[in-house]
Amino acid sequence: MYAVKAIYDGVNFKPKQPIAVKEPHEVLIMFIEPTEKTETDNPLYLLKPNINKTPVLGRLNGTIKIPDNFNEPLDEMKEYMY
Repeated sequence: MYAVKAIYDGVNFKPKQPIAVKEPHEVLIMFIEPTEKTETDNPLYLLKPNINKTPVLGRLNGTIKIPDNFNEPLDEMKEYMY
């Protein structure tokens, strides 16, 4: 399995690189992003983090609530318990 970037113009798929496949293959087509972006634009996961930003300790304090019965056995698992 390998991936090939292509552009879809509404009718045809145009690969951006040669495909070295001679026999028929099953393919999966995923529409990732519109082509208005230039190739110099980085996807979000490739952007460099802002290293000058200082982390704020305790910023999420109070946002996660753990219920009082968190450690109690689950009803669904009673048949598997001794």
